[in-house]
Amino acid sequence: MRQPVYRNEWKYYISLWEGELLKRRLLPFMERDAHAEGGQYTIRSLYFDDYWDSAYEEKIMGVVDRQKWRIRIYNYSDSSIKLERKKKWGSYIHKDSASLTKEEYRKILEGDYEFLLSSEQPLCREFYYECTVKLQRPKVVVDYEREPLIRPEGDVRITFDRDVRAGAFDYDIFDPFLPVTSVLDENMMVLEVKFTEMIPELIKELLPLDGQEFSAISKYTLCYDRAFHRTDMLAGISKTNRRGKR
Repeated sequence: MRQPVYRNEWKYYISLWEGELLKRRLLPFMERDAHAEGGQYTIRSLYFDDYWDSAYEEKIMGVVDRQKWRIRIYNYSDSSIKLERKKKWGSYIHKDSASLTKEEYRKILEGDYEFLLSSEQPLCREFYYECTVKLQRPKVVVDYEREPLIRPEGDVRITFDRDVRAGAFDYDIFDPFLPVTSVLDENMMVLEVKFTEMIPELIKELLPLDGQEFSAISKYTLCYDRAFHRTDMLAGISKTNRRGKR
């Protein structure tokens, strides 16, 4: 069996001003992602978690080896719908993906998982187990605007993610007017640096800005906290009761 390839992943909180400065420094040595029309695109992900909210809890507790499931689209379009499992071990990541149709997405939301079991894609069959045994269910929608830069040498990908937004209880991810709420300060963004084996010294010298340490940032937990904190205050429901724990 082929062993999964893990990539390095560094994340930083930076200001919009720092982001613009860094992009100007990097552009002479990197390329804009050809898939990003106008240099950027909108990412929308519906994150899942199990009955015990394991992905959330393990992140909060700092568990080194963990995973999370999501369904991801771009620019609110149904032209590419991906079921993804992101595995993380410390600062290393590995992502598996499988294609879904819009009809299959609707079936998952309706709790009709049988098609997953008969899928030719192994990840779909694994997700069937997660949904039926571990009770994986939709938790929160995560939106943000991404501007990616790439460099083939070292398979380097640097992304600038701004305007991170959270949405809960309405999972029509194809609706561009889905109700969401901002998560980050409007002057802040998330910088992500991913590479497989090495990062060119020229690029590395530009990172991190002003000696910043990279952070354990999770857009899922940020959005989970924001979405449910607001909902719980309005509804008067405690987090313990909402998540079905005793």
